Amino acid sequence: MTAPVHDPRPTRPLAELDLAVEGMTCASCVARVERKLSRLPGVTAEVNLALEQAHVVLTEPATDDELLAAVASAGYRASVIRPEHDGHADHVEHAGHHHGNDGSTAAADHDAADLSAPVADRGAVLRRRLIVASILTVPVVALSMVPALQFPAWQWVVLALALPVVTWAAWPFHVAAARAARHGSSTMDTLVSLGVIAASLWSVWAITLGGAGMIGMRMEPTLVPRLGGDHGAMPELYLEVAAVVVTFLLAGRYAEHRARRSSGDALRSLLELGAKEATLVALGPDGARTERQVPVSTLVVGDLFAVRPGEKVATDGEVVRGRSAVDTSLLTGEPVPLDVAPGDPVTGATVNTSGALLVRATRVGSDTALAQISRLVSRAQTGKAPVQRLADRISAVFVPVVIVLALATLGTWLSIGALGGPEGLTTGEVQVAFTAAVAVLIIACPCALGLATPTALLVGTGRGARLGILIKGPEILEATRRVDVAVLDKTGTITAGRMAVTEVVASGVERADVLALAGALEAPSEHPIARAVVAAARADAPGTPLPEVEDFAAAAGFGVTATLADGARAAVGRPAWIAEQARVPDEVTRAVARLEATGATTVVLALGSDGDAALTAVGVIALADELKPTSRDAVAQLVALGITPVLLTGDAEAAARTVAAQVGIESVVAGVLPEGKVREVERLQREGHVVAMVGDGVNDAAALAQADLGLAMGTGTDVAIEASDLTLVRGDLRSAPTAIALSRRTLRVIRQNLFWAFAYNVAAIPLAALGLLNPMIAGAAMAASSVIVVTNSLRLRSAP
Repeated sequence: MTAPVHDPRPTRPLAELDLAVEGMTCASCVARVERKLSRLPGVTAEVNLALEQAHVVLTEPATDDELLAAVASAGYRASVIRPEHDGHADHVEHAGHHHGNDGSTAAADHDAADLSAPVADRGAVLRRRLIVASILTVPVVALSMVPALQFPAWQWVVLALALPVVTWAAWPFHVAAARAARHGSSTMDTLVSLGVIAASLWSVWAITLGGAGMIGMRMEPTLVPRLGGDHGAMPELYLEVAAVVVTFLLAGRYAEHRARRSSGDALRSLLELGAKEATLVALGPDGARTERQVPVSTLVVGDLFAVRPGEKVATDGEVVRGRSAVDTSLLTGEPVPLDVAPGDPVTGATVNTSGALLVRATRVGSDTALAQISRLVSRAQTGKAPVQRLADRISAVFVPVVIVLALATLGTWLSIGALGGPEGLTTGEVQVAFTAAVAVLIIACPCALGLATPTALLVGTGRGARLGILIKGPEILEATRRVDVAVLDKTGTITAGRMAVTEVVASGVERADVLALAGALEAPSEHPIARAVVAAARADAPGTPLPEVEDFAAAAGFGVTATLADGARAAVGRPAWIAEQARVPDEVTRAVARLEATGATTVVLALGSDGDAALTAVGVIALADELKPTSRDAVAQLVALGITPVLLTGDAEAAARTVAAQVGIESVVAGVLPEGKVREVERLQREGHVVAMVGDGVNDAAALAQADLGLAMGTGTDVAIEASDLTLVRGDLRSAPTAIALSRRTLRVIRQNLFWAFAYNVAAIPLAALGLLNPMIAGAAMAASSVIVVTNSLRLRSAP
């Protein structure tokens, strides 16, 4: 049955909302949920397995109950977690915001929920099951595989130890298989469950009714059951096969859960960046000013609030009173603070670095720039199609084929036995038929498949950790294979993210005097540019104290003035401000123009003489973001991997092109804010490129999430790290090409592992079906495939 064909013309959404979906385990689960939701008229759904969320867009009215029922019909539980609409209040009631059965609003309690983990205790449950299974499986395998350890009644001990593993520990696989079966589909969980159940039931029958429970019996595996000569021989046990399969796959599932659990943490980190409290200001009729601390969530548009030096701006607003420099690197990523004055806008969560400000709130809550970035990260993550692992894709055909082969094997051998003589089927012939069928299931059990990805990922990530690279999960590796464009942030990625003096030009005085006097004037200031000048002055003359100054006065956002020890006046600040205070020689003007053409920030020093009010500009100091010494080599390594580098920054064009030329990048996109970075990544993707994004700031988070492969500098913000796929711990850009090379090699090893896992199946299933393979030997074969997989994975210890 196909989904109805809808009108292809674009329709404005009535509403959008997110659902938390519980119980999904693989790509086929995602496809089933999407299919069920999309069958509702006017509903488009994108399901993200890592976030365990579905983003639903409604172009026709639909209730919460209808959406939740659609998910339930796919075999999963869901709840509305974050409904939002485009502002059409008249559509809200009819477009996904109906009341629940208890009369409460379905969406009312979701805003405060932890959206990063719909089922917070799932990891703890999996961990408990894994620990118990591991402890019990070790003696089961030892007793079953080493005849010398088989004491009297050993098989009953093995049965007692294995039953909790194949029932309680394997319960998630059984539940997933039953859910898939109810909806006419199958996954690898189906094969795991069937194999475990078949092996367990056969072993229970063999011990209790088949004679294998005899005290003193030892397991002596028969290599070729059908040719063994005695069809009534005592049946074999293979509880160890079932226990090992469960334990290995629980380990893989637990590791997978941990990777998924961290995927949603980026959203929480974004929200934590904002201020928690605001200083609300009330002005009385007589002009009296009162202040009180209030939660930021209580602010409304029009409220006045104070922002003192060092504090975060509580919410988006407009400066009413005061001048200051505001650190806006949260949005722009650039280290140069933005000077603000009355009438200028400020953004919530940015930091006031110097003067006191009085701000009027213009946007609050979900309308702020920070909230919009949060939504960008969420949408980019939800909209990124989950990578369908090769094992899951093959399972769509492989699992049903194996089940059919096992049933056909059983039926064929029973038919042959029934036609073999007038006495009909003997017990031995039934056993041989059932043994062959079970052997087919056992040899097909994905023990090696369960190890293929986790072991390669474990070794690869361990090697990456030693190289300063954190790989978050197997789903990101496929993107590295086809990456052909690397989008690089500038500040904190190619550059160090801090201002430093790059050049000093003197006019009429010594260069050392320009730096020393400017450092003396800037010493009392907390402005980042002032700190860079002071640091350069002290480094230029180590051990020599800066000149003494008096009567220090700061013009917020412009510069500072002071009196030197000899009574002469001096000033240092922005060129335009100095031009208002002093005479500026042509030589200084030309130096400012030349330096600023390279994207540098400049400050000018002006001096007067004792008793002379006139000032004359005598020097220019250029400051720029320091280039990391390894950046050029890193760009060259990316090019060697066949990847085209693109510089994407919120900085000005001149500064961006200067840095690009220094490191060997030809393509530059400058002056873009977070939304623009996402759009640029999307543009490259629409052109057919597979895009890697390397960044370090909150302003990069949405683009990191949108990119096919996100690489975050470990020296950057938590939200950028958590929105990315790979983290470069050392903050060295050379880690980016190393990470891509390591990821590509890890992916190759995973594919090799999957090949070996399936190669055993392809070779051994026909032998099992022909009755030429004992299930015990089948279990040993699967163990051998696991050894090959692990050994192959260990080669990554020397990668890349």
